[in-house]
Amino acid sequence: MKGQLFVFTDGGARGNPGPAAVGFVVKNDTGKVLVRQGKYIGETTNNVAEYSAIVEALKWLLVNSIGSIKSVDFFLDSKLVVCQLNGLYKIKKSHLRDLFVEVRKLEKSLGIKTTYRQVSREKNYDADFLVNKVLDERNP
Repeated sequence: MKGQLFVFTDGGARGNPGPAAVGFVVKNDTGKVLVRQGKYIGETTNNVAEYSAIVEALKWLLVNSIGSIKSVDFFLDSKLVVCQLNGLYKIKKSHLRDLFVEVRKLEKSLGIKTTYRQVSREKNYDADFLVNKVLDERNP
């Protein structure tokens, strides 16, 4: 579909909790990579890191004019986060609920259709690579 972006996100912690990072890759509807970004986020859990990756990607989309974009499809390998964002799972932990609310606020500010889909780790290689690269550089 023309006017569509594809965002691959991943978050991970070494230890749970432990040193954590996020990564995201944004592609346009022709498959061109618009950005690859990884970031260290401190000591936290895997689930917080997964949500934080989405937050970082949404913030990037807000700052970088998206022009004629009509929709954004997110792809991540966290079944928990995808099911929570799609309303299939309840959010029992308050810190995850806070991140969920932040995602919804950012979506509203973006003002376009946003979807979340689970993919295998292999299909999320680029985002996963960025997470591990950041963590490897931090603790060689």
